[in-house]
Order: sequence, then structure tokens, then C-alpha cells
Amino acid sequence: MIQNISKENAAQEAIEFVKNGMIVGLGTGSTAKIAVDLLGKKLSKDFQIKGMPTSIATEEQAKKLGIELVEIDEYETIDIAIDGADEVSPNKSMIKGLGGALLREKKVEIKAKELIIIVDETKMVEILGKCPLPVEVDIANYEKTGTIIEKLGCEVELRFEENNKPFITDNGNYIYHLIFSEGIKNPVNLNKNLLGIKGVKDTGLFLNMATKVIIGSEKGTRILE
Repeated sequence: MIQNISKENAAQEAIEFVKNGMIVGLGTGSTAKIAVDLLGKKLSKDFQIKGMPTSIATEEQAKKLGIELVEIDEYETIDIAIDGADEVSPNKSMIKGLGGALLREKKVEIKAKELIIIVDETKMVEILGKCPLPVEVDIANYEKTGTIIEKLGCEVELRFEENNKPFITDNGNYIYHLIFSEGIKNPVNLNKNLLGIKGVKDTGLFLNMATKVIIGSEKGTRILE
């Protein structure tokens, strides 16, 4: 329950940065869902926005709330994006995508003039890599891709659905979860090395992207800038 209050506090503060007429990247996951709901409730004749969703689930949520939507390729830049994260380090580097939407999240959020990340205190870490790092890969030759990824010094696990079939992303790819026993010591190098592997579509490392991280607690929020 405390975690829910923390998420709500962060989401409530984040939507204050959204102004009438903005094009807004709408994030995916439990914390981002709260922010999208709050934006939907705020709609009025004096407050209208256009949303660029980061997943099919968010798209469906936004439609039900009456938020006008735009396609991912419709705009080169957007005003703001609000999303959650799985881990955030002190320099605002992040792991995102354990919800399975990392490729579309990155495509949307790289367009944002301002990217506001909303998390509860449990998502803050000193070094990234306590949680698995999701990496989206092409289904073709995915096993070979996984073998090459392993050579970077991690354990590699394919993400599965509850029915024991491989999880397929909104973009029709598989996801590997990378486990680093001692954390990720150099996220920039790792990201570069992963993107250099044939078959890797994108990684859950979101580096030098967040402009603000709003950290919610039971008592309120603090902002990392």
C-alpha cells in the first residue's frame, strides 16, 4: 500500500509539468498507468493534449480515457514524456522495459524535449543491474544472438509467458533478460557492445535521457535533476 501511495505521489507531481496543447509520450507500466489515468481525468475544454503511447496496452488505456492519440512516426519531437523505470542510478541512468515495451518506449522517449521518470524509492540503486536487463532481439536466429550476448559476461534467459511460450513484444520480437552477478559496471560500453550484435533490436539501458526523476515516498516526493 505504501508503494502505491509513493507511485501516486510521483505521478501527481509529474503531470503538473504537462500543459495544455502538449504532445505527450505516454509510458507503460504500473506507475506510468497512474499518470495516464490522471491526465485523462484532467481533460477539459481548457486542457487538451495529444498522446503518443509507448505500448498497445497504453494505447488502449488512453483511448478509453478520451485522450487524442498520434502515431509514433507522426512527429520528430514531442514536448514531454512521462514513464516509470525498473532501476534508476544517481546519475539518472536507467533500466527500463521489464514490462516488455522497451523498444517502443525508447523510440517515443528519445523524441521528448523533457523526459520525466516517475518511481517509488525502491527503484533507486547505486549501480544498475540488480534487476535483469531486458534486451529485445529478432526472433530469427535468436539462439545464436543469445550465445553472442553471453560472451559479454552475463547469464541470458529468454522471457516466457505463463503458458510457457516465448514472450513476443508489440514489435514482434523476443526478449532476453541479462543477469549480471556484480551489476553493470559500465552501462555506456555495455549498451554499445549490445547494439553492435546482429539481431539485437535495442536494450533496456536508457542513458542520458531523463531530464527529471521524480521519486515518490509515502510522505511526498523529491526530484533528481
